[in-house]
Amino acid sequence: QVHVVESGGGLVQAGGSLKLSCGASGRTFTHYAMGWFRQAPGKEREFVAAIRPGGSTDYVDSVKGRFTISRDNAKNTVYLQMNSLKPEDTAVYYCNTVRRTLTGWVADDYWGQGTQVTVSA
Repeated sequence: QVHVVESGGGLVQAGGSLKLSCGASGRTFTHYAMGWFRQAPGKEREFVAAIRPGGSTDYVDSVKGRFTISRDNAKNTVYLQMNSLKPEDTAVYYCNTVRRTLTGWVADDYWGQGTQVTVSA
């Protein structure tokens, strides 16, 4: 099974950038679609971005044009480049395997620690 460890979070000013990394283990990593999610304190977890094994991507409207998801299958790693960050982006960011359904992206039930992103005004 695929297991992930997120890293790269931190504290940045509004308008700044961060690049998150998601290191994955598992021999079948390249066969999975991967996604990024985020959760602010006291709020529900929301979908941010996904990338399919073939490289096609999907984003929530609020980050479109600012965030870029990518993957390096040789390194078993998924990235989230975050530019023009806003205070509303403050959250713990998680990655996970995902699959597409008629209603949206669905993630595995097992979540890692995530990585904290804090954007100051």
